[in-house]
Amino acid sequence: MTRRIAVCAIIVLALLRLCHIHLLWADEDYHLAAAINILHGKIPYRDFWYDKPPFAALFYLLIAGYPGWPLRVLDAGYVLVACYLTFRLSKALWGIAEGYLAALLLAFFLAFYLPSAVIPFAADALMIVPHLAAIYFAQQRSPLWSGCFAGIAFLANPKAVFVLAACVVWLPPQSLTVIAGFTEPLVFAFWIAIWSGAWSGYVEQVWRWGWIYAQGSPVSNPFRTGLVRTLDWAGFHAAPVSAAAFAFTRFSRSQKTKFGSWILLSFFAVALGTRFAPHYFLQLLPPVVIAASRGIALAWDRYGRRAAVVFAVLALVPFVRFGPRYAALALDNLRGLPPQWSDVAMDLDSQAAASKIRGLSRASDTLFVWGYRPDIYVYTRLVSDSRFWDSQPLTGVPADRHLSATTPIYSAPAQKNREQLVQSHPTFLVDGLGLLNPKLQPSVYPELRPWLAHYKLVARTKLCLIYRLDHAENK
Repeated sequence: MTRRIAVCAIIVLALLRLCHIHLLWADEDYHLAAAINILHGKIPYRDFWYDKPPFAALFYLLIAGYPGWPLRVLDAGYVLVACYLTFRLSKALWGIAEGYLAALLLAFFLAFYLPSAVIPFAADALMIVPHLAAIYFAQQRSPLWSGCFAGIAFLANPKAVFVLAACVVWLPPQSLTVIAGFTEPLVFAFWIAIWSGAWSGYVEQVWRWGWIYAQGSPVSNPFRTGLVRTLDWAGFHAAPVSAAAFAFTRFSRSQKTKFGSWILLSFFAVALGTRFAPHYFLQLLPPVVIAASRGIALAWDRYGRRAAVVFAVLALVPFVRFGPRYAALALDNLRGLPPQWSDVAMDLDSQAAASKIRGLSRASDTLFVWGYRPDIYVYTRLVSDSRFWDSQPLTGVPADRHLSATTPIYSAPAQKNREQLVQSHPTFLVDGLGLLNPKLQPSVYPELRPWLAHYKLVARTKLCLIYRLDHAENK
């Protein structure tokens, strides 16, 4: 009976994300739009700018890039797969009780934390399943499979090199086999990139842009930011963190080496780039909850219900903080009302802009969005007729700062990209940035002004100006 309750609780926790059925979060919309581009016959990196590894775009091909029910059901299924792997790993390490505890903890903390961190399945979240699979096969002493899944994780997120390092620590005598397994999916991906003509674009967009982006962190005090955000994360995750700490006091030397290295390497990945964004901590969650499952079991054996009460009280903090949002969203969905929530104001504005464009467009029309508003592509299912579909590679200012900053980190290539952009003629042009940061509106750039002169304003929202090519009506 207890096991059935645990399974039901895990399923319910995974399905909570269905409350976000009418919303899109930052980054997941980018990958959904990339999937739509692929469905239009475009090759990422070659035919459209895509500054992320390929796994996420391919993942969202499973639902043809659609938001709503398909997206949230897919996300819930992914959570359940992650929970199953967590169960298998923890069970293999200690026993079935720890397996259920670890799966329950993972499902709980993939629901009750900052929505922008746990709802969208972008690079950090999509790495969870191959991350867990890599460590599971390391525990099972299958070095080739362990390395292979670390390689698949790398195709989701370059921070998977830290997963590879953890697998090597878990299997030191077979480290060369682990590394050989790691290279297998990468060699296959490299061959596909060369064959499709995407390799040079991949290097430019993922690695050159990514390296410049990582070097140009907007964080003014990295140490203070890292300390504050780590303590914030640990506070909301006090239940598994304290349970994991308790488990460490009773681990064998071998277990301390394995879990200590896994947690430390995962934290290094979080700290990379000194941004300490909340979704980065998803790489730290698997080792913490698996260690915590053992800690809770040991505490129960020693202290009984007192331990259960302590951990339950600690878990109430994120539940009370983030739980009511699910209820509010569910009620809004049932009433057909938009959520009254500042965090989703831009997405709601994008929905409004997309609605206006759909009312004016034909199936063959194309779209370019100035700013970083990939959700407009998802809601309209239109694509750009050039390689560029947001303004980051055109201004050189990344999306994490372009609402206020103007200093480019990629200025010379950005100018060349603007010169390429004016060779395209999208039917619709949406300025989703100029009203928010006038210093980065498209008319600021001299080479774009003659191009912009061919467009006329046809609609607007609170945050967007929607233009249409002058002769588009007479096509």
